[in-house]
Amino acid sequence: MGWSAHLKMTAAAGLAVVLAACQTAQPPSVASPAPSGAAVQSASLPVVSYAPATAVERGYSALVVNAATGEELYAVDADAARYPASLTKMMTLYLLFEAVSEGRYSLSSPLTVSANAASQPPAKLGLKAGSTITVEQAARALAVKSANDVAVTIAENLAGSEAVFARQMTQQARAMGLSRTRFVNATGLPDPVQVTTARDMATLGRALKRRFPQYASYYRAKSVSYDGRTFRATNNLLGKVPGVDGLKTGYIRMSGYNLVATANRGGKRLVVVVIGGKSEAARDREVTRLIKAYF
Repeated sequence: MGWSAHLKMTAAAGLAVVLAACQTAQPPSVASPAPSGAAVQSASLPVVSYAPATAVERGYSALVVNAATGEELYAVDADAARYPASLTKMMTLYLLFEAVSEGRYSLSSPLTVSANAASQPPAKLGLKAGSTITVEQAARALAVKSANDVAVTIAENLAGSEAVFARQMTQQARAMGLSRTRFVNATGLPDPVQVTTARDMATLGRALKRRFPQYASYYRAKSVSYDGRTFRATNNLLGKVPGVDGLKTGYIRMSGYNLVATANRGGKRLVVVVIGGKSEAARDREVTRLIKAYF
C-alpha cells in the first residue's frame, strides 16, 4: 500500500476515534519541568485516554514564552489541538536522557536496531537491522536529523516496544502538566490521535532544556555524522538568526510545518512555538519575526 493511501486510511480511523472521545481537559499553564525520576516505568502503566472535543484540523498556532519564568508574551490559538509531527521527538529525547540520569543507560550504551526500526520511513539514518547505535549517537541523530529509525530504536530498547514507550511518553506528559497531549508513537509519524498544543510543546521544550542542560550542544549542532555520512540539521535558523540555540522541527501533511525554537540574547531566553506553517520558509520567517519582536 502506498504511503498516501495508508495516511488516508489512518486518518479515517483516527477521526472515528476522535468523534467518539469523551474526555476533554482544561488548558494547562506553562509548568516547571518535572522533577528528576519523573519518567514512568513500563510496568503496570494505566491506559491514558485523550482526544480533543472536536476533530483536529491543520491550523496555525503560535506561542512565545519567557523561558526562565514561563510568562506568556504572545499567543495565537495556543491551546487548540494540533498534530505535533516530529516535535514528538522532544519527549523521546526526554525519556532517553531520564534513563541515562537514572543509571539505566550510559551515553556509550549500545541500542540494538530491530527490523521494525530499520524499516521506518524517512527522515532516517539508514540503520541496518541487527546493528547497534550508542545512546549518544542516537540522541544527537534525533536532535539534529530527526531520524525516525533512531526514534523507534530508542523506544524499543527502553520499553520493549514502541507502544509501551508511547504510553510512558503520555504518562510523562501528564506528570509535566501537558494535559492536552497524547502520544501513540515515538516519531511523530502520522496518527490522528497523536495530538498536542503549542502551549504543551512550549512546556516540553522548556523542560527538556532546563532538566538536561548538559545536552544543550546537541540542539545547537548544524550537522551530525554517522557511518561515514553527514546529515544537515533540520533547524534552518541555527547560525542564521542571532541567539537561536535549538530546538526541534516537525512536518507531516496533517500538521503543516512546525518548530519549537529556543533563543538567548543578553541573558534573556525565549521559547517560540509555531505549528501549522504553510511552508518551511513561511514557518521560519514567522519564528524569526517573533524572536525579533520579543527580544
